[in-house]
Amino acid sequence: MKTENRSKEETATYQEWFNLADSDGDGRISGNEATKFFALSNLSRSQLKQLWALSDTKRQGFLGFTEFLTAMQLVSLAQAGYELNSDLLKIQLDKENVKPPVIEGLDTLVAQTKSLTITAQPEVNVSAQPQPFLANSWFTSKSRSSKKLPPNAVTSIVDGLKKLYIERLKPLEATYRYDDFASPLLTNSDFDAKPMVMLLGQYSTGKTTFIKHLLKCDYPGAHIGPEPTTDRFVAVMSGPDERSIPGNTIAVDADMPFGGLTTFGGSFLSKFQCSRMPHPLLDEITIVDTPGVLSGEKQRTQRSYDFTGVVSWFAAKCDVILLLFDPHKLDISDELKRVISSLHGNEDKIRVVLNKSDQVDTQQLMRVYGALMWSLGKVLTTTPEVPRVYIGSFNDKPIAEGFVGPLGKNLFEKEQNDLLADLLDIPKKTCDRRINEFVKRARSVKIHAYIISHLKKEMPAIMGKAKAQQKLIDNLDSEFAKVQREYHLPAGDFPSVEHFKEVLSSYSIDKFEKLKPKMIQAIDDMLGYEIPELLKKFRNPYD
Repeated sequence: MKTENRSKEETATYQEWFNLADSDGDGRISGNEATKFFALSNLSRSQLKQLWALSDTKRQGFLGFTEFLTAMQLVSLAQAGYELNSDLLKIQLDKENVKPPVIEGLDTLVAQTKSLTITAQPEVNVSAQPQPFLANSWFTSKSRSSKKLPPNAVTSIVDGLKKLYIERLKPLEATYRYDDFASPLLTNSDFDAKPMVMLLGQYSTGKTTFIKHLLKCDYPGAHIGPEPTTDRFVAVMSGPDERSIPGNTIAVDADMPFGGLTTFGGSFLSKFQCSRMPHPLLDEITIVDTPGVLSGEKQRTQRSYDFTGVVSWFAAKCDVILLLFDPHKLDISDELKRVISSLHGNEDKIRVVLNKSDQVDTQQLMRVYGALMWSLGKVLTTTPEVPRVYIGSFNDKPIAEGFVGPLGKNLFEKEQNDLLADLLDIPKKTCDRRINEFVKRARSVKIHAYIISHLKKEMPAIMGKAKAQQKLIDNLDSEFAKVQREYHLPAGDFPSVEHFKEVLSSYSIDKFEKLKPKMIQAIDDMLGYEIPELLKKFRNPYD
């Protein structure tokens, strides 16, 4: 009980300090606020630079209360003579004997602000209201109660990306109907969503078992068996209790990043669900389980929705795609090849897992590994490099050492640790991934605008519009080449000709807008100036 009481007292103290440092009352300590507050710790600039890097591991550009607690413990350890590094963060912060740091002059300031709050009198003829803790008066002349942040205030990199999207990118997307050709318009939930990991593979490659192995328990609605048991897409997410939510409900929830799935219709949404449960790993990432890829015509005839289209949608949203293989099912069927092809543009997210590897001996494993690499080289043709392949047996059963021997067991353990470290590292890269996806989307939208405006320009003014449109659609690949040459664009950034033809055939090209140079220039300015300035604003304040 003493430990619990002390912990509560320390937490209350840190909350007071956090409120004091948070001068604008937005619940975040920015770089400028941090430099003023941490100066009282008397640490060197190099120590403070390392402290910020270790606290803001997700590169958000600010410290929330959780990150602030980490920073305070690091200050205490630095004052005790420890060298600040990531290993110290792993080892020392679990110890209960880390004392609060020494922040010179802070107790006096807290006492002063408390007395100011107590003695503050309400104005005449105004009913008295409970006053918030005015712990920031030493940073600014305005009190927290009188200072309100504007709704569009930019207090993080993600906030900045949201603002740039609404003001710069979204108008261009809407003008040229980018949402119908490529990807739905983004919402706040798309920017705020936790990083996602999607599992793909043929049936019975151990996808659901892999998730169970990660979570150390079953998720709501999980079914495991040798036959195709998972018949739906399942988003495994964090929640206060264990429950399953049907797809139609999830798709209309504004707080969930799945609104774009409504374009695949009710047939798909009936095969989609969200499984929520309290779990520390799910507080950081969302895991997407998928139906096993079927063989033969079953893949196309037995699915009542566009399976590859859904996979492509999730691939664009995910941070990591785990492609699972079974040593006894290495043949990549036409259906699996089609699914892997739908990951085009997201090859950098793919990690290959050769699961159930302890079911073959060492000599067979070498042959299986070579065959898998050869098969992947045939399918992943867009890059000469093959993604990282993790070898292991990701389930709760002990490794069959009789098959693989002690060296194989040691290899599996190292591979498993590497994969788990890769997954646990995802939240730290989320902000970088958001920036990368945003820039990639902006370039894609710009090319889309060039294509649509070019096709519009090629249409006749009065007569023969239907014939001219059909000719443009039939020769779309050559029109793409013209756009590429005219605007000096990379060929690899252009969309799929076949998909573009399919969507374009339902439109009247003549109804599209002409090229709007000012909107294009706004995108160029955003990519060349505004995004770099945003990153500069929220970089490590001690750089």
